[in-house]
Amino acid sequence: MTSAMALFGTSADPPTVGHQAVLAGLLQLYPRVCTWASDNPFKEHGAPLEVRAALLGAVVESLAAHQEPHRLQLRQDLSSRRAIDSISAAQRLFPQEEPVFVVGTDLVEQIPRWYAVGEWLGQCRLAVVPRQGWPLAADALDRLRTLGASIEELPLEIPASASSIIRRHPNPELVPATLLPELVAQNLYGFTSDDLPPALCGSP
Repeated sequence: MTSAMALFGTSADPPTVGHQAVLAGLLQLYPRVCTWASDNPFKEHGAPLEVRAALLGAVVESLAAHQEPHRLQLRQDLSSRRAIDSISAAQRLFPQEEPVFVVGTDLVEQIPRWYAVGEWLGQCRLAVVPRQGWPLAADALDRLRTLGASIEELPLEIPASASSIIRRHPNPELVPATLLPELVAQNLYGFTSDDLPPALCGSP
């Protein structure tokens, strides 16, 4: 008997409260959740992959502390620019678990253009997470089903918190509080000590 395993790759550039909410929501729906930071061939990134992976790892650690061991894992060994590589690696590592590849509604219309899409869609279930500002079009889902997709629309509420907006306009409310000190310390994404809560700045 197989159990479902959610696979959530993201550029994590930087990780946001939206990423945090997705991971927390996936933990409510699937026995195992694996996430990783990856390079997106269609984007320029604000930090190197190893830095983004460490930031995502801090988010994972904060959430995993409240879960049974190994339910939520940072798995950089699944990181790839191609979905098919990540799914194949997950199948090798967890052969008894059914992969559920997680994407946001913003990516649904792009997927038919992804590498070997007809091959990997048949190897997993596709779970779609709602993103504010990106409504899910029925015709886009129909195209994916034509390519062999088995689709799950996830009933999650994710706060609007696009990484691209943070890169242009740093907003401490859009990143997990546990990350702020590290973002400031490493001078990442334009965050400064002014963005830290008073208790972390040494203010009375």
